[in-house]
Amino acid sequence: MKNLLRPMLLAVSCATVLCWTGPSAAQSAAAPGNWPTRPLRLIVPFAPGGPPDVVARLISQQLGDILGQPVIVDNRAGAGGNIGTLAVAKSPTDGHTILLTSSAFAVNVSFPDSGYSERDFAAVTVVAAQPNVIFVHPSVPAKTPAELFAYAKTTKLAFASPGSGTTPHLTGENLFNIAGKLGMPAAHFRGAGPAAAAVVAGEPPVGSLAITAPLQFIKAGRLRALAVSSTKRIAALPDVPTLGELGYPGMADYTWVGVFLPAGTPAPIVQKLYEAVQRAVQNPDTAARIAGLAFDVIAESPARTTEYIKEEVVKWGQVVRETGAKPN
Repeated sequence: MKNLLRPMLLAVSCATVLCWTGPSAAQSAAAPGNWPTRPLRLIVPFAPGGPPDVVARLISQQLGDILGQPVIVDNRAGAGGNIGTLAVAKSPTDGHTILLTSSAFAVNVSFPDSGYSERDFAAVTVVAAQPNVIFVHPSVPAKTPAELFAYAKTTKLAFASPGSGTTPHLTGENLFNIAGKLGMPAAHFRGAGPAAAAVVAGEPPVGSLAITAPLQFIKAGRLRALAVSSTKRIAALPDVPTLGELGYPGMADYTWVGVFLPAGTPAPIVQKLYEAVQRAVQNPDTAARIAGLAFDVIAESPARTTEYIKEEVVKWGQVVRETGAKPN
């Protein structure tokens, strides 16, 4: 299993870590009993077709088999992921309502009106991660970000994002409006699936998304990829350079998919859910399908995931301040 969390964690100094503790000793002592006792609801706060939804549907059947209860995927899109996220934050702490969300979770807490903070959740694990991709409709005469910048200075353009506050949105803001100084507005959609479909239709003709949703269209020639936000080129798009290669340092951005429970959920339930997720992604068929969608499986422990989420909150909070990004 390829481990992305460890180098990410080591790259951030201890000084940047927020003061956030895990479950209390009393919670840790609580027994999960025969949990789960009824079907589990896996809330995905984005529309079908994006990375969280795809991962949720890949692992839900496996989780149900492992835990002995059906796992129902419930898409509750809107407000950059906040609607579904808040629904889980306000849920009972019995472990039957689970959040499976993207890295927008770590971004949205920097917006004053998100309605939640990372302290409202118990981190279970980051399941998988993938870089973002900058792409255009074939009608756009650009094969590199530099050519796109030049074209954008003569033509009014907008770029599609899966929602305000998502990491693809901020990658686009950073590239187009901080590095490129284009003043290119973002067109926000209720998830990556609708955003990719919009760019295929040419409205808008530019996109910044995690790779899953646009990948099939890129491979079919219906979209053209210009760059990826990973530290190195990815196997799914080996001919597409990284933003770092093209002279845009500091844009090694990833969209991750993570699992959370409401804060106060007994630690044994958190651990049991983590072990079930880990088993699900280690299934050879599931692991192959995840890899085929350009994800790297991570599945670190709740403790390590908790530390990583703290660092992501710090990182993306700085990007929000620098870009002036606003929630929907």
